[in-house]
Amino acid sequence: MMADLKTAGLESHMQGVNVKSEIGNLKKVILHRPGNELLNLTPNTLEELLFDDIPFLEVAQAEHDAFAGILREEGVEVVYLEDLMAEALDTDPALREKFLDQWIYEAGIRTDLYTQIIKDYINSEYTGTKDMVMKTMAGINLQELPQQHTNLLVDMVSDRTKLVCAPMPNLYFTRDPFAMIGNGVSINRMYAVTRNRETIFAEYIFTYHPDFKDVPQYYSRYSAFHIEGGDILNINEHTLAIGISQRTEPDAIDEIAHNIFKDETSPVDTILAFNIPNNRAMMHLDTVFTQIDVDKFTIHPGIMGPLSVFEITPEGDGIKVHEINAPLEQILEKYIGMPVTLIPCGGGDRIAAEREQWNDGSNTLCIAPGRVVVYERNDVTNALLRKNNIDAIEIPSAELSRGRGGPRCMSMPIWRED
Repeated sequence: MMADLKTAGLESHMQGVNVKSEIGNLKKVILHRPGNELLNLTPNTLEELLFDDIPFLEVAQAEHDAFAGILREEGVEVVYLEDLMAEALDTDPALREKFLDQWIYEAGIRTDLYTQIIKDYINSEYTGTKDMVMKTMAGINLQELPQQHTNLLVDMVSDRTKLVCAPMPNLYFTRDPFAMIGNGVSINRMYAVTRNRETIFAEYIFTYHPDFKDVPQYYSRYSAFHIEGGDILNINEHTLAIGISQRTEPDAIDEIAHNIFKDETSPVDTILAFNIPNNRAMMHLDTVFTQIDVDKFTIHPGIMGPLSVFEITPEGDGIKVHEINAPLEQILEKYIGMPVTLIPCGGGDRIAAEREQWNDGSNTLCIAPGRVVVYERNDVTNALLRKNNIDAIEIPSAELSRGRGGPRCMSMPIWRED
């Protein structure tokens, strides 16, 4: 009975969000188990949907379950995006229709006739809220819809397997559509059209879910400039690092800096904007470096030289930007307040570094200082981590890694101990 009360007390204490570092003991995390959205990937849609290959769903799910199982064994409360979304919608009967109308519109459906056909289909076939949410993630093709004589030319010339509402196969990378910053959240505008649709779930969760509706919002999915969660790292309570990358624009960093500094409850007083190479292998800041201990980082060898970093601080009602040109090590030491060790992905071997970087060797999820979850396939990097006294917990990744994201990409911490 006492244990139940303690657990209940902890869970009520963990309302809202609290993420002031990348390494504090992880207590609660949002995941999304890969679902039927992966079955709607085809060779012709891979590029548009940002995949390099089609994962085998059954194995991807088993690998993901192993990941979630390890987190639970480590004392982390695992909550799923689809469950939070269903709980948010269930707070008000009117929200289901509001969400469906918005989802259909954002899927590119512009005719009243098809809006109604899709709504009728979902409402008749997916009456449960969670089933409906899962279906909106998976997508709809033409042959699923009841055959109707619409007398529309588009229906006469379209292949019956054509996707009417595209799937969201990248959803299992929960890191990117939104990001926790201290006790607040950034609901992101994504770089790619296909991923921008994913942020609808964050919009509803952080507007209607009783645990999250009061969380300060530092960025909106309706903003003009794109920013993604993989580019946002909480260095400590006062310092945030954001990548200027393939997926995050400098204008977005200006905007989020204004919003964070304007919030009197936020202790963040410095934002470091890291200018990283603009390519797919280094699409986010967390694909080139992540913090794994109080004084240790994994790093892509390609950014080990002098790096262009911009320090952003509040000044009056605006911001002040100051460029720093120095090796990454020096920059990190200044803000962390101690000497740091940079552990290169793949060691000193260029081929191993490129191979393991492609398979997210630096994209680790820290669950406690010096304790990280990694992909087992990156054996060179993992051996190097252990040599540096890091406890590397390996998970299988033959199929999960086809989406080009590692354990950090697949997780959104919402509570870490300070």
